[in-house]
Amino acid sequence: MPRTALRVRRWAAIAVLGGLLAGCGTGEADTGGPAADPANGAGGGTSTEVRPIEAATRITDAKGVTVSLPKPPEKIVCLVALCDDILVELGMTPTATNSQVLAHPKFLGEKKAAEVPVVPGGFLSPEVEAILSHRPDLVIGLEDTHGKLAPALKGATTFWPVQPGSWQDSVGYLRDLAALTGRTDQGETAEKTFRTRLAQAEKRKSDKTALIVYGSDENFGVATPESDVAAGLFPKISHYPWKSRGVDGSYSLEEILARDVDVLFVETLSFGAPDGKLSDKLAKNPLWSRIPAVRNGKVIEVDSEVWAKGRGTRSLGVVLDEATAALR
Repeated sequence: MPRTALRVRRWAAIAVLGGLLAGCGTGEADTGGPAADPANGAGGGTSTEVRPIEAATRITDAKGVTVSLPKPPEKIVCLVALCDDILVELGMTPTATNSQVLAHPKFLGEKKAAEVPVVPGGFLSPEVEAILSHRPDLVIGLEDTHGKLAPALKGATTFWPVQPGSWQDSVGYLRDLAALTGRTDQGETAEKTFRTRLAQAEKRKSDKTALIVYGSDENFGVATPESDVAAGLFPKISHYPWKSRGVDGSYSLEEILARDVDVLFVETLSFGAPDGKLSDKLAKNPLWSRIPAVRNGKVIEVDSEVWAKGRGTRSLGVVLDEATAALR
């Protein structure tokens, strides 16, 4: 996979090296993960219970990052789509963003999203002066990508580096921002909605084998639960036998063919002008047509802005809805 493609997928998961996702650790927040969810363990299901959220001017997230503000933030600049996702869940709109996820119809839609200023410089190098021109109360970015901006922003605004590795982390960040903004009711409602959706999907778990692949050309990657938040949902709702192989390995079409994949989800990553669907490019390989999902018309091209980059409860809700419909 071209280096640019690898960097883009890094935005979507935890890290990408050598053509495959590699997890940077997925410590779980006390928001319903295996260590905290009373329904996990004996029953193995996701609890739909939601603990009350209390408004606060200071929080410490699950990764140990402390954010302290003099008052609830009103102007928030998002450098990572998780931030946009959470703000929409809380009934807020980013002051500025560098994500395209807001244009999705389940978010703001194209017309309203176009009204949100875009931070120049792209995801990897957002311009500090442009960020500060919006006089933000809070800037939220991805720790391993935007942490380098912290010194330049210090003293002018508060920077919150996030690094989601699981849906539990995403729920934790939702709860933390709900507390900081004082939008506790909205936060509790969003968490409840997601938990209920996931619990229902678990009860209808499919016995079909699913797979998520991503890329911009035939050199594709496989999204694994250890390194991709959306993929982390799939063992709960389907047979998903794909494990991370670290930075030195990937899956071949031969291996995928041997697993008898029933439903295949494809994330096409575009760089500049769109240059076609990944599934069409993979179709050039004669092995592609032998995969059961391909033979049976169960190859679904999904919105990579939501599936790969969103990672918040609203994005993951869309993933669950689309995945469970395809897996029936």
